[in-house]
Amino acid sequence: MKGVLLAGGTGSRLLPLTKVTNKHLLPVYNKPMIYYPIETLKSMGIKEILIVSGPEHCGHILNLLGSGRDQGLSLSYEIQDESGGIAQALGLAKKFAGTENIAAILGDNIFQDKFDISDFKEGARIFIKEVEDPKRFGVAEIEGQKIKNIDEKPENPKSNLS
Repeated sequence: MKGVLLAGGTGSRLLPLTKVTNKHLLPVYNKPMIYYPIETLKSMGIKEILIVSGPEHCGHILNLLGSGRDQGLSLSYEIQDESGGIAQALGLAKKFAGTENIAAILGDNIFQDKFDISDFKEGARIFIKEVEDPKRFGVAEIEGQKIKNIDEKPENPKSNLS
């Protein structure tokens, strides 16, 4: 299994900090935010990771992480030239994935739990949880056992699941 880390977005809610750098490079505790999803993928045994980011700050991410060799990883990079959202960003990972499954993670997500992917063979899993202020997040609209839609920062959220 390979990993895809999505590190795009403008970080508009973090302006003026994100005017000069990618939000994923801002510090959380003692390290850049992007280190947390990398550690999540690494803890799942994933060593090949594609990082997808916009052209504005992709060089900053490359300067910070390099090839990943010093972390025991193989990092690749893809530039998302247009603001096409998560679906388009994942589409850019098609060649990287080849015939292998991928674990996709957002670059600003920090998980407390560990994930076991040993039994994951097909389909997809999206991790969601209840949040107090769903207007600040991507909100999942669920129909049965399936996610029907994810509405990014909705004015009138249909649920509190993000």
